[in-house]
Amino acid sequence: MNAESVISIAERGIYVTLIVSGPLLLLALVVGLIVSIFQATTQIQEQTLAFIPKIVAVLIGIVFFGPWMLTKLVTYTSQIFSDLTRFVG
Repeated sequence: MNAESVISIAERGIYVTLIVSGPLLLLALVVGLIVSIFQATTQIQEQTLAFIPKIVAVLIGIVFFGPWMLTKLVTYTSQIFSDLTRFVG
């Protein structure tokens, strides 16, 4: 196993991580921005008001994106395990 294959595996791992976490992070970003605009316009400075909508949005996002995320992760894991003999020997 040379340095190129290690870098390739790490690159694929980081790519899969970014692709899987991207939709949930984007959803939390959009909801946080909407809540921040709402807080700025109404001058309500409650700290917990920002967290509850984001948590709910991420949980709803997990319900919708969960099967797709799981498929991506299982596919990547099965590729790693199928190529394990090539990496070791």
